[in-house]
Formats: sequence, structure tokens, C-alpha cells
Amino acid sequence: MDCVEGMKQLDDNSIDLVVTSPPYDGIRDYKGFSLDLHNVGIQISRILKDGGMCVMVIQDQTKDGRKSLTSFKTIVDWCENTELDLWECCIYERGGTPGNWWSKRFRVDHEYMPIFIKGKRPQYFNKEHMMIDNPNKGKSGGSIRNTKGELIEITGASPSKKCCGTVIKYASASREGNGLVSNISHKEKLQHPATFPDKLANDFIKCFTTENMNVLDPFMGSGTTATMAKINKRNYIGFELDSTYCDLANERILEINT
Repeated sequence: MDCVEGMKQLDDNSIDLVVTSPPYDGIRDYKGFSLDLHNVGIQISRILKDGGMCVMVIQDQTKDGRKSLTSFKTIVDWCENTELDLWECCIYERGGTPGNWWSKRFRVDHEYMPIFIKGKRPQYFNKEHMMIDNPNKGKSGGSIRNTKGELIEITGASPSKKCCGTVIKYASASREGNGLVSNISHKEKLQHPATFPDKLANDFIKCFTTENMNVLDPFMGSGTTATMAKINKRNYIGFELDSTYCDLANERILEINT
């Protein structure tokens, strides 16, 4: 069913986390379906709990050599017209393809990941599983500048791990081999024209929720958010207009044994 109509059936303040990627700008063939991102934001704002988070993966279409600005317009619209605020805007770094503009533009190696919050602070946040190797581990000395522009000397040895930062690299959904799902499930997933990596959904589900919290994907597609929620023992809800993709998502979900 349509996700806006579906979300209208959910209670106020009932969802802990949204992880989704809307079918923006008609970049892929979604069999004629369209959406209203404005009303999607209104419903997400209503159903998120205080401290609830929404992670969205989105990009902009390039047409006549110009960007559509859909991502930026959506961020501003949601922040100005709902109870959502922009908590952070991360970059999903992925391997791009040259495309038709290979000699005239830069290759697109990223998608935006705006992270919205309802309320003052996340009700849960733990990024330990997203820490990455620190190339400077064991080294000491050096300096950094604080917010005032002053140099501060660094003492002690650098740790072995560091924060992943706001630019996060994931293998593309077609190339990932992270072992989170079976090979069968992965092949099923690729029947959908636009997917995001299992690990991306897994990372943010673990970052912003604990067991038995409620995770929603308004554009469920191949079921990536739901399968990762089930693996991590979270409750999940998803909406999808196309019955073929509903069947695909359900097949993937049923393959997960928790």
C-alpha cells in the first residue's frame, strides 16, 4: 500500500527509528508509482517517538547538466514544516560508474544520508560497532585546532580505532559480501532496481536502537531494513506499493533465523 496511507494507521509516537531510501527523481523505473516526500515527512514526524531518528539515503538526478536539488529541498522542507530537525548529514561513499557524462562531469561516488531527529537528543546512540582502524594508532605528538582556532598539543599514543566520521564507505549493494544474509537472500535482493547495502541498514539500526525497539521503512523495496531489524531482534514495519517487491521482501525476511 501507499506508505503515507499506511503510516496514517500507525499511532503517534510509536516508532523508534526509520531507515529508508525513497524513490527520488524517477532515476529508476518504479512502474509508474510516484510519491509526495512532503507528506512522507509529516507522517514520519508524527509517528516517531521523542528522541526517535530517521536515516534517509537520497541523491539528486542530473538533467541537462543540472542537479535537481531534491535532497536539499527535502531536508529544508522537513526541518521547516515538521517536528524533525537535521541531526547530521552523512555521506555514503560508494563506487560510482562513469555514465553518460563521463567526459563532462565528475563521477558520482556518493549519496547523501541526512539523519533527522525528533526531540532534543537521540533516545539511544552507540557507534562502537562503526569504529574503523586508525592509521595513526600508537603514534604520539602533533596538534589540532579547537573551535577558537587555537593549537592544542596532543599527548599520549593514538588509539587503534577511531570514529567512522560523517563520510562512511560501504560496498555497493551489488558487490557487498558482508555475511549478514545468505547468498540466496542477496540474489533475491538484487531483483529490485535500487537497493542500499545491508551493512548500512545494520549499522544504523544498531546505532540508534536496542532490542525490541520499532524500526520502520516506508519504502521497503527488497526488504533490507526489515531483514537487518530481524537479525538484530528489533520489531519492523514496512510499506511497499508493488506486490512483487512485497513478496520478495517477505521471502528474504522468512530466510532469517533469529
